[in-house]
Amino acid sequence: LETTNIASTLQSVKKVWENTFPDFVYEYRFLDEKIDNFYKQENQLAQLYKIFAAIAVFLSCLGLYGLASFMAVQRIKEVGIRKVLGATAGNIVYLFSKEFVILIAIAFAIAAPIAWYYMQEWLKDYVFRINISWWLFAAGGLVAIIIALATISFQAIKAAMANPVKSLRSE
Repeated sequence: LETTNIASTLQSVKKVWENTFPDFVYEYRFLDEKIDNFYKQENQLAQLYKIFAAIAVFLSCLGLYGLASFMAVQRIKEVGIRKVLGATAGNIVYLFSKEFVILIAIAFAIAAPIAWYYMQEWLKDYVFRINISWWLFAAGGLVAIIIALATISFQAIKAAMANPVKSLRSE
């Protein structure tokens, strides 16, 4: 088919169709549009997944921030004693952060195999597909740890910079 004058080409095809199949209605579709329609649902699902993932990350950051705030209030005397005994701000930030990193590592160890399995099952339906590498999961775990550390760092630094006299005054 000539693509330079598509309207006249389609009229020629219509005439041939009506002569060959007079009882049938002539409807034309381009192959690239038909292929795009095959992936329309996938694109919509991808957008929906992105929106829900952003909401989930935001809510988890709020939860982490609340947990870090609660932990800072609960351990204010411990932080004060550690500062009096010579702990640096880095030591106190490390004290707060290591518990969260351990929890995230445990969650990652549980979630990564499950995610890998479901991704393999989902990709099995495609003729042309990719293999999921281990480094994608490692990058996801690293991003999760970075987001968690960024979320709790404010409370950890605030607790580390607090005056130990104020926290130990009531004792």
